[in-house]
Amino acid sequence: MKNYIAIVLLVFGSSASLADECVVLLHGLARISNSMAELETKLSRSGFHVANINYPSIRHDIAVLSDDAVSRGISECATFSPERIHFVTHSLGGILVRYYLTENDLDLLGRVVMLGPPNQGSEVVDRLSPLPGFGLLGPAGRVLGTKEESVLKELGPVEFELGIVAGATNINPLGFLFLDGPHDSLVSVESTKVEGMDAHIVLPVTHTFMMRNNEVIDHTIHFLKTGQFIPE
Repeated sequence: MKNYIAIVLLVFGSSASLADECVVLLHGLARISNSMAELETKLSRSGFHVANINYPSIRHDIAVLSDDAVSRGISECATFSPERIHFVTHSLGGILVRYYLTENDLDLLGRVVMLGPPNQGSEVVDRLSPLPGFGLLGPAGRVLGTKEESVLKELGPVEFELGIVAGATNINPLGFLFLDGPHDSLVSVESTKVEGMDAHIVLPVTHTFMMRNNEVIDHTIHFLKTGQFIPE
């Protein structure tokens, strides 16, 4: 009971202790910033400043999206004069952060939590990319597969403090045809991993809705504050 109370106080504790920290939120492919609204609300209640960034995920390639979205997030956080800038991302958003941090230094960089990131690519993209209509997901969507031409092959290990939340609930009736092992309907648990990560947790959530799940959000806030997910 004491451990539970301690965790609750840590996750929903005093806002004063985090007044100098800001979190940039980056949504996934073909989504908008509203998809991260639940995270935005609960991070704010936990004392963080929050910059929830909307970006045109299906219009441009990863290099353009990364420079635009991550830079705007940093600039918005800078208005709060923070001591640290964290990132919480969903899906493609995590790839944008990885790409940005391979090209740029961020002295105020804090911790990063990625939700369902296709760090090793998605086999679903491999299977669907030849089909008519797949191009509607734009130039960024087309390079999120596992093939050698994927931009993911260029990124290498991460060199920042990173926690990853993977989902293991499938709601795709054809998921077993596209993905091996546990997966969240779009990204396999194994594909979320990346060399250099500090923590990895698997939860019973789907790719589409994981960023709105209370357990995911609690683990996210705990990692931002402590560098660890909530102990089992």
